[in-house]
Amino acid sequence: MTCTPEALDRVFLQLGPLSIYWYGVIIATGAFLGLLIATRETERLGLKKDYMIDIVVYAIPAAIVFARLYYVIFEWDRYIGGPWWDIFAIWEGGIAIHGALIGSVLTAYLYTKIKGLSFWMMADIAAPSIILGQAIGRWGNFMNQEAHGGPVSETFYNSFMQYLPGFINQQMCIGGTLYHPTFLYESVWNILGFIFLLVLRHKFNPRRGEVFLSYVIWYSFGRFFIEGMRTDSLYLFGEIRTAQFISIILIALAIAVMIYRRKTGMANKYYNGKKVK
Repeated sequence: MTCTPEALDRVFLQLGPLSIYWYGVIIATGAFLGLLIATRETERLGLKKDYMIDIVVYAIPAAIVFARLYYVIFEWDRYIGGPWWDIFAIWEGGIAIHGALIGSVLTAYLYTKIKGLSFWMMADIAAPSIILGQAIGRWGNFMNQEAHGGPVSETFYNSFMQYLPGFINQQMCIGGTLYHPTFLYESVWNILGFIFLLVLRHKFNPRRGEVFLSYVIWYSFGRFFIEGMRTDSLYLFGEIRTAQFISIILIALAIAVMIYRRKTGMANKYYNGKKVK
């Protein structure tokens, strides 16, 4: 469907030659709110909030490195013939959320082992914050007019998109064509996931580790379907999208780990720390 482009300004603040972009501000806001929620929950459970702050401080650089490494590996043909420094040109775009999650989880695992903490306990505390940060972070993609879907049909516009706020439709008008706001679909899915995880851990008090594993399942399930709509996917081979393949693996792995931990007695504590009778 055709439209008239009228993009929002990507720059949040201009300080002389320094440009502060909305993308960075939005990502930072998501990280701050997530950390605030996680540190309060850490203290509520009787732990030092510094533990969660330390994990975030160490995890952020690891997440950036792994997010870039993940992207470069699956886009290797794009870099193999060019200057070697292009691999590090992260400011030109090219990071992947699955890579960031891998880096963050590995960092958290090493930190908890060094400090003698339960990895699963800290992962459960962090899970709602992670998915909230992802929900907010997708609006950074919106400001950059990236991570969108294919062109919108006139039928879909009339039945759905015309009811969205005007600024969303205008920002999704790129080069005179209106595209699916897949950033919005994933953001809404993640907000619902955030609510689900909070209800799960506070109302149902599941076994330790199952809040985080539920996050993995929830996020991966939504990402599988939304990824199929996007136009900027990384491909594993042929028409197999990397994010969809990884999502299926993560869902199966999370379910398997959940069952294994219960059967072997490893999940012998509830979220609040009480032992399973």
